[in-house]
Amino acid sequence: MGTNVMLGSTTLFQACVKSIPAISTRCLSITSLPETHQMLQKTCRDFAQQELKPIAAKLDKEHLFPAEQIKKLGDLGLMGVLVDEEYGGAGLDTLALHVAMEEIAQGCGGTSTILTVHNCLYAGLINKFGNKKQKETYLPSFVDGTNVGCFGISEPGSGSDAANMLTSARKESDHWVLNGTKSWITNGYEAKAFVCIAQADKSKKHKGITAFIVPMDTPGLSLGKKEDKLGIRASSTCNVILEDVKIPLDSVLGKEGEGFKVGLTGIDCARIGMASQGIGIAQASLDCAMEYAGKRIAFGAPILKLQAVQQRLAKMATRIEASRLLTRKAAALRDEGKPFTKNASMAKWTASETATFAAHNCIQLLGGMGYVSDMPAERYYRDARIVEIYAGPTDIQQLLVASLTAQEYGLKARHQQMIRVRKFRANDYGFSRIGLPRVRGL
Repeated sequence: MGTNVMLGSTTLFQACVKSIPAISTRCLSITSLPETHQMLQKTCRDFAQQELKPIAAKLDKEHLFPAEQIKKLGDLGLMGVLVDEEYGGAGLDTLALHVAMEEIAQGCGGTSTILTVHNCLYAGLINKFGNKKQKETYLPSFVDGTNVGCFGISEPGSGSDAANMLTSARKESDHWVLNGTKSWITNGYEAKAFVCIAQADKSKKHKGITAFIVPMDTPGLSLGKKEDKLGIRASSTCNVILEDVKIPLDSVLGKEGEGFKVGLTGIDCARIGMASQGIGIAQASLDCAMEYAGKRIAFGAPILKLQAVQQRLAKMATRIEASRLLTRKAAALRDEGKPFTKNASMAKWTASETATFAAHNCIQLLGGMGYVSDMPAERYYRDARIVEIYAGPTDIQQLLVASLTAQEYGLKARHQQMIRVRKFRANDYGFSRIGLPRVRGL
């Protein structure tokens, strides 16, 4: 992308920021985006197609972090979509986040993962829960694309069962001491700061959990191996190991004992971002399949004329549109300050399965060409699979939707504290739960 185009895009993006009306005066149309969001969509689409799509295969094959592109995304405001302008962010809304992540995912799935985690689980959380000093320290250089952040709540022995985490935070006279292992940390190898969720008072269970901001160069903090993943390989994933990590008392993000709330707030937002990522991957799959079907000749005509092919394409298009509408509703509810957890789970569950469905059908339509790396279909499929897993797998989303829907009927559908690790008879299988967090690289 040339300099003039980039400068023009930056100006356009800034215009979007200044012209978006207050939430109270805006409503979501089910047929189209507001004009300002359409401008943002075009900016992101142009960047994705010109800057990301041409290098996506190389990033995937060589497991490369797109540092140059991340800096440009910072220049466009996309590294601080939800961050106040006072701290260098774009000051936009969740609908804008959805629009941006969908378009970026069409260019490169791994890059959209980097952005979603950074925006929702790092910058967005500090913007919402941080004090002025924390915002001034941990936002400006992160929203301009110079640095990226990461987030840790999962552990080797607890994922969706986050309340049973073992990472501890011990308060001493003038500092905190952190010990434990956080797993599946996106951006871990490149991040300069870390939002870490740890147990400060085990007797209080989830009410004893506290969130902290930890610089990645703090003594005692180390990284496990970089995971060799199936997809989203432009983003790094690793364990973060904390061994007597000392941080100042003012490192607490939010209030002591509200770390679980901080973490879930970020995860709910991330589910909208990841749903948007799934839609983007699905849309890219449909685009690829449609183009191929229009050109591939079989039985004397383009295969697009075959009814079986048309049916596949119709199902892909319909599921993408349905997923997009679900996601936009979740985004609108969040922007209006209304409960949106159920809708975010619906969107993430539906869009993630749509991504896998669309990528699978894209490969089927391409036949042998869909199975080789000369075409992007196989990469779309590999990138799509993670969307059904992180920020809570499909099973967890379904349990949340069922539980929250039952509440609307005045009923209880408890998920039995879902698979508490303490109820899992680990010893029957030769495992020790106590030992799990000390295993590096898992």
